[in-house]
Amino acid sequence: MRKELYFGFSIMAAIVVGTLAYMPSFSEMTNGHLGLLMLSLVVVTIMMGFPTAFTLMGMGMLFAFFAFHNQGEGDAQAIKRTLDLMVQRTFSVMTNDVLVSIPLFVFMGYLVERANLIEKLFKSLHLSLARVPGALAVATLVTCAIFATATGIVGAVVTLMGLLALPAMLKAGYNVKLSAGVITAGGCLGILIPPSVMLIVYGATAGVSVVKLYAGAFFPGLMLAALYIGYVIIVAKLKPEWAPPLSEKDRHVNLTPASQKLATFGKLALPAVLAAAKGRAAAGISTKELLKQLAIIVGPLLLFVVMMTAIHRAATPIIEQAAVVTMESDGGMMSLEEAPSSSDDNGLAPPPGSEEAPVAMGVALPPGAEEAKAPVAATATATAPAAEADKAPAERQPTPMWFWIMLGIGLAIGAVFYYTLTMARLEIFKMLLGSFFPLAILILFVLGTIVFGLATPTEAAAVGSLGGFILAWAYKQLNMDVVRESVFLTAKTSAMVCWLFVGSSIFSAAFALLGGQQLIEQWVLGLGLTTFQFLVLSQVIIFLLGWPLEWTEIIVIFMPIFIPLLAHYNVDPLFFGLLVALNLQTAFLSPPVAMAAFYLKGVSPPHVTLNQIFAGMMPFMAIQVFALVILYAFPAIGMWLPGVLYK
Repeated sequence: MRKELYFGFSIMAAIVVGTLAYMPSFSEMTNGHLGLLMLSLVVVTIMMGFPTAFTLMGMGMLFAFFAFHNQGEGDAQAIKRTLDLMVQRTFSVMTNDVLVSIPLFVFMGYLVERANLIEKLFKSLHLSLARVPGALAVATLVTCAIFATATGIVGAVVTLMGLLALPAMLKAGYNVKLSAGVITAGGCLGILIPPSVMLIVYGATAGVSVVKLYAGAFFPGLMLAALYIGYVIIVAKLKPEWAPPLSEKDRHVNLTPASQKLATFGKLALPAVLAAAKGRAAAGISTKELLKQLAIIVGPLLLFVVMMTAIHRAATPIIEQAAVVTMESDGGMMSLEEAPSSSDDNGLAPPPGSEEAPVAMGVALPPGAEEAKAPVAATATATAPAAEADKAPAERQPTPMWFWIMLGIGLAIGAVFYYTLTMARLEIFKMLLGSFFPLAILILFVLGTIVFGLATPTEAAAVGSLGGFILAWAYKQLNMDVVRESVFLTAKTSAMVCWLFVGSSIFSAAFALLGGQQLIEQWVLGLGLTTFQFLVLSQVIIFLLGWPLEWTEIIVIFMPIFIPLLAHYNVDPLFFGLLVALNLQTAFLSPPVAMAAFYLKGVSPPHVTLNQIFAGMMPFMAIQVFALVILYAFPAIGMWLPGVLYK
């Protein structure tokens, strides 16, 4: 028997023995103990291979019947109430608007997957990163992060990269364990980086805004990807035999006929195009071709100018200046100053206890002038002109220092880019334009409309599906077979998620009826834990659950147990969700379930064993734990962006 099976059976035996050891005798067993027994049985049956959704549903209905029956109701009434509970919970899932975005995001992912972008993306990235240590592995991680973000389908990303990147890395002499770990860890980034189906499921389960979860998970996802890349570069530096540099043959880029002609005018792309424009007749290059090359070269500069102009306008809003209002009264002229109009109220309200009393038009009368209020107002109204306003022209706020720093960094990067842009690198840049940028624009558009409040997740997912159609059509991959297969797989995945919600809803209701939630709360609160200790305990439990269970099961079964405890420990459900999302990466990388390993094994060469894949995953699991510690120590990594956008 294989080690994985021994491990799985050992966990199941430990759960069963532990449950039986701490359970009282049958005569002393309460409903709360039945709830804990139900929880243990569900974990064991899922590990045995039973379908998760229907296991949750069956266990929930069985123990709901016990709960109603133990309340003194007859068998017929208990059955009726159990069936009513099932119908009510199913209907509540059907009316959940948040879940509508799941099939749309999944459909977008399948269309993008079939647009056949990943091969071009991987090739262009590993050529552009050729001078970076471990270039193939770094390119694999970047490709996985981008593609996993667009699809959110772990199995598809790991399988495609296993077919594409694993043979290339093994051929280049990369270590088998490192190669397997890079592909499996990179493929799992899609369950954390938005738009993530996992975040939608957590949001619907915990009652947290999916929009805020997307904004909060953005930087932790980038941080985890950066840690993966940093680890690969360090390994490639310390052990170059594990990740050899690319050979000159692998770095070679074939120039097009037009690029070969332009290369005769100079080594750098921009001067060569400008020189060829002067003598294009002798060069034999058409005006159309020259304009095309020039547009590609100058395009990044124009995009940078547009972006910095938009940022400058947003950072320096126009504010109206102070206005002096002169009013005529019987006592003479009275000059009143208005404060500048601004988006905040700082300095506008008088301090508490001030003798000045606010009156109409925001004017404050001096002490002792209360009796004169009415005469002044009457005289001012009757006299013409009653008020004269001398208003200075509106001025734009001064440019903040961070804008100049950003502009300087951008100009420095641009200078390096154009100074090193040879004709060969221009060809690589064209490859990136054809593979990386269309996908990046689609992702940024979908995420931007969600994060900045321009659209709901469901609306953005619908736009993303349209974008997937356009990409598949642009790359000539759109046909009835692709659409039919994408629709079928979307329906299959969406049905699985919805049935999971139905099963978990019934299970949670039965668990609550039996008093299992109350029993766990009493036990946890009785431990007298601090907030830090509670978070450590909960994350350790989730980490351990990631070994035998998948993230879907952990969220739908165990999150309803943890969420009610957050208020007692003053933990923000949004921050807890980010910790859970980062922690649940381990569910795809932890044996014996580790589905990413089985996806990769299914497409890897025969000499790549499952144990080698598991061994390659371990360093990346350690990186995930390290990232979890960083997020807890610096919560602003996840909470800053939602706090700025949704004050």
